[in-house]
Amino acid sequence: MGATTEQSNGTILIIEDSPTQSAQLRHILESNGYHVISACNGREALSLLSGQTPSLIISDVIMPEIDGYELCRRIKEREDSGNIPVILLTSLSDPHDVIRGLECGADNFITKPCNEKHLLSRVSYLLEPRKICHVEARAGLEILFGGERYCITADRRQILDLLLCTYETAIQKNDELIRAQDELSRLNQQLEIANRELEAFNYTVSHDLRSPLTNISGYCQVLQELHGDTLDPTCQDYIQEIYRATLRMNDLIGDLMEFSRLNHQELQRQEVNLSTMARIIAVELKSKDRERRVEFRIADGIVGNGDSRLLNLVLVNLLGNAWKYTGKKENAVIEFGVTNTEGKQVYFVRDNGAGFDMAEAHRLFGTFQRLHSKQEFEGTGIGLATVQRIIQRHGGSIRGEGEVGKGATFYFTL
Repeated sequence: MGATTEQSNGTILIIEDSPTQSAQLRHILESNGYHVISACNGREALSLLSGQTPSLIISDVIMPEIDGYELCRRIKEREDSGNIPVILLTSLSDPHDVIRGLECGADNFITKPCNEKHLLSRVSYLLEPRKICHVEARAGLEILFGGERYCITADRRQILDLLLCTYETAIQKNDELIRAQDELSRLNQQLEIANRELEAFNYTVSHDLRSPLTNISGYCQVLQELHGDTLDPTCQDYIQEIYRATLRMNDLIGDLMEFSRLNHQELQRQEVNLSTMARIIAVELKSKDRERRVEFRIADGIVGNGDSRLLNLVLVNLLGNAWKYTGKKENAVIEFGVTNTEGKQVYFVRDNGAGFDMAEAHRLFGTFQRLHSKQEFEGTGIGLATVQRIIQRHGGSIRGEGEVGKGATFYFTL
C-alpha cells in the first residue's frame, strides 16, 4: 500500500471479497501501469479512504455487511472521497441494477465475468481529464420504477455515463448471443449430418449382420430336418443352441435399431386409448404361452395424449417385462392402471413377480443393464432404456419401485 510511483497511471482501489476475482483485477490493472490497493469488504475500504485518496474505485456489488450500492452511497457522501469515480461490478441482469446505480451515485458498471478490454476502456475513460462543467446540486430526484421509489442523486454526466455503459453492455451481450446462435446453428447442422450418417450406418449394420444370421439359422433347421435322426443327442443340442443364439442376436439387433431411431422420429400426437392397447398386448402374451395362469387387471377408460406407435412400444415393454418376471409365479397378477398425483395423471404397470432390490434401481434404465442373470430371465437389456427415451420425448418421466420376491411397479407420466 505504498505511494504511487511516477510511472503509475493512477491508483485504483479494488473492493472484492473473492480473492480470485481480486487477484484477476489486480493482474489486469497492474499489467497496464496502474497502482492497485485492495480491500476485502466495505468497512475495510472506508477505513483505507481515511488515509489515502485513490484515483478510482472498483467495487463488487454483492458483499457481506455492506453491499456495493450502500458502499458507493457512503463514499459519495464523504468530503474526502465524494469526487472519486466509482465503478460497480455487477451482472446487470435486472433493470433495477441501473436505477440503484443512479440512486447511489455510481459512475459506471462492469459486468461479470470481467472483460479485460471493457475494463481498461472504462477505467481510462473515467480517469481522463475532463472539462469542468456545471454540476447539479444533489438534492435528489424521486422516481417510481417497477413499483418502487428511488431517489436519484447522480448528476447529468453520471446519468449519461451509466446509460451509455448500459447500452454498450447490451450491445456486447447481443453480439455474444448472436455468436452463440450461429455456433448452435452450425452444431445443429453437424448433428443432422451425423444423424443421417448414423442411420445409414445402422441400416448397413442391420443388413450385414442379419443376413449371415438368417443363413446360420436356416442351415441349423436344414441339419435338423435332413440329419436329425443320425446325429447323437449332444450334436442335436449344439445345433439347437446355435439356432436359439441366432434368434437372440436377431432380437438384439432389432432392439438396438429401434432404440437408435427413437430420437429421429417425429412425434404424431393424438388421444390414445391405452386400456384397449394394453388388452390387445395381454391377449398376444397369453397366446404365446397358453399353459400359464396370469390374471390381467386392466382399468377401463385409460387414455393418454401421445404418439400411438411409441406408446404401444412402452406398454409392450412394460407388460412384457411383467409377464417375463412373473414366469415363476403360480398365481401371477399383472395390473395396468392410472392414479392422480398433485393433479397429474400417473400411469402404472404392477406385477407380483421377481421384483428387484431398490439399491439397484439406478441401473434400471441403462442400456444393457440387467438386475437378473440371463439364466434366470432372458432379455437384451434394452427394453427399459427404450421406454425411458420414449417417455422423455413425450415430456414425461418414469421410475420403478420393487421388492425382491414381491414384484415391481413402474410409474410414468406423459
